[in-house]
Amino acid sequence: MIDQIIDFNKKFVAEQRYEQYIADKYPDKRLAVLSCMDTRLTELLPAALGLKNGDAKIIKNAGGLVISPFDSAMRSLIIAIYELGVEQIMVVAHSNCGACHMSYAHFHDEMIARGVTDDTLATIRHCGIDLDAWLEGFKDTPESVRKTVATIKSHPLVPTGIVVRGFIIDSVTGALEEIY
Repeated sequence: MIDQIIDFNKKFVAEQRYEQYIADKYPDKRLAVLSCMDTRLTELLPAALGLKNGDAKIIKNAGGLVISPFDSAMRSLIIAIYELGVEQIMVVAHSNCGACHMSYAHFHDEMIARGVTDDTLATIRHCGIDLDAWLEGFKDTPESVRKTVATIKSHPLVPTGIVVRGFIIDSVTGALEEIY
């Protein structure tokens, strides 16, 4: 698959099809969107929000979460604020998210089946990583959105005046429901 992508890319560049996507690194709408990496949202999310290339910084991860005040999603938001001029943040979870109800117990069995040893997992735990918390999903999507919004709003490095709002987008229709 990767070789096919590389071949496509060579043709894409040679035909200068990139020209329609040229944009500045600074988001035109001074907006960052934190959302899930779900493939259903790849084109649906920006289309449903009316965003074109260059309008917003879109940060994606499993579940559209900030799981700790100093994780990579929060780091990206801080950089977006201070380096790229972001003034508003949308947290956009979605219906039927795969991160809902996931658990380390499930991943443990999958990891063992694919060759990760219990010794490796024990070593990771010994280094202070709580795999149960790190790979835990969420049970309640609206509550997950509220928690992520609250974490961003109360972060000591987020300046006052930054607008942070939370939503759930329907994975099929793109309809937004404001949560917080």
